Amino acid sequence: MRCVCFVPKTTDEDDDPVYQKGANSSHSFAQSVGSIGPRSMHSSIGGYSYSSQDLQAKPPGAETFTMVELAHATANFSPQNKIGQGGFGTVYKGRLRDGRMVAIKRGKKDAYEQRLSVEFRTEVETLSQVDHLNLVKLIGYTEEGSERILVVEFVSNGNLGEHLDGTYGKVLDMSTRLDISIDIAHALTYLHLYADRPIIHRDIKSSNILLTTTYRAKVADFGFSRVGPSTDVGATHVSTQVKGTAGYLDPEYLNTYQLNTKSDVYSFGILLVEIFTGRRPIELNRPSDERVTVRWAFRKFVEGNIIDILDPKLERSPAAVSVIQRLAELAFACSAPTKGDRPSMKKAAEVLWEIRKDYLAEHQKEERIKAERSESIRMESARSDMSADSQTTTISAASHDVRGQLISL
Repeated sequence: MRCVCFVPKTTDEDDDPVYQKGANSSHSFAQSVGSIGPRSMHSSIGGYSYSSQDLQAKPPGAETFTMVELAHATANFSPQNKIGQGGFGTVYKGRLRDGRMVAIKRGKKDAYEQRLSVEFRTEVETLSQVDHLNLVKLIGYTEEGSERILVVEFVSNGNLGEHLDGTYGKVLDMSTRLDISIDIAHALTYLHLYADRPIIHRDIKSSNILLTTTYRAKVADFGFSRVGPSTDVGATHVSTQVKGTAGYLDPEYLNTYQLNTKSDVYSFGILLVEIFTGRRPIELNRPSDERVTVRWAFRKFVEGNIIDILDPKLERSPAAVSVIQRLAELAFACSAPTKGDRPSMKKAAEVLWEIRKDYLAEHQKEERIKAERSESIRMESARSDMSADSQTTTISAASHDVRGQLISL
């Protein structure tokens, strides 16, 4: 069996984890787990090329804000309200005049302004035409002079990468990780299927998955998103410059510049490995044979030591052990080197539902056994206490009789 991963190419951008290659340069473990049915028509997504007039007409569902309004919402972009930093710019939390809490993404003003302007318009165009529980919702935007600012819903519980790293001091249990994985799969299924033409996110990674206070996942950051091929005319891919993040990037797309929905599936497979191992896709501080996480995990799988890949912070319960094999199989199928060996996101979501159902059944069985064992221990302890009390009462009565006899003498 061949390995399921790829060796990231050495580029001049190695210090920058975001690859951006021009489009004009010239695991074999992966079970086929099915294909999808006909696309359902749900909404229409516009084209990808933009002119300077693209945002003069307000995108449907998006509000427009002034700089004065957004400066007021963020206390003049106070550092105290800063909640994140990314390739596009800085993210602040803010409160609008009507009381809504929002996240405000203020774009950089630098030498890459033209590129960032395209990313800004791409994100506005995409988010204004999608609506799903597991996608970050666009509230509005502003574009004044050199200022490009997005206003999106505020998701208050950080991102998935931070939680896996233990930033917040709470370990995500297996059930929560399964729920998060399913949420992400649902979001990508929606993007790939329920539009006139599919939307390819192109930058699925743990830092782009935001979590609510109830640990529902929301996919964010559509700056690299791209309208996919039109199946109506038999297209299978779009040719475009490579964008994405090292470790999550589809190797076939990296080599051919041909993008399709299966590129997101590859990134999802890598993310799935990250979710259940607790390791980032590339960890250079580890021994050389463990630096590329999916390779290390696949080797453990082949050796029959799949339990070794489970995040050490997770309890190795029978329920967790019972599903890790199937989770690994799905992750390796999604991260197969060639798109033809990868399932659709719809199929991946269905497999995850089945895994989650079986996990919960096994987990509930464990909990019943624990409860019965605990009750048995409690009753045994109670019987011991009663027996001890009875013996104490008998001894006390005997002592009283002895004292009585002594007094009568």
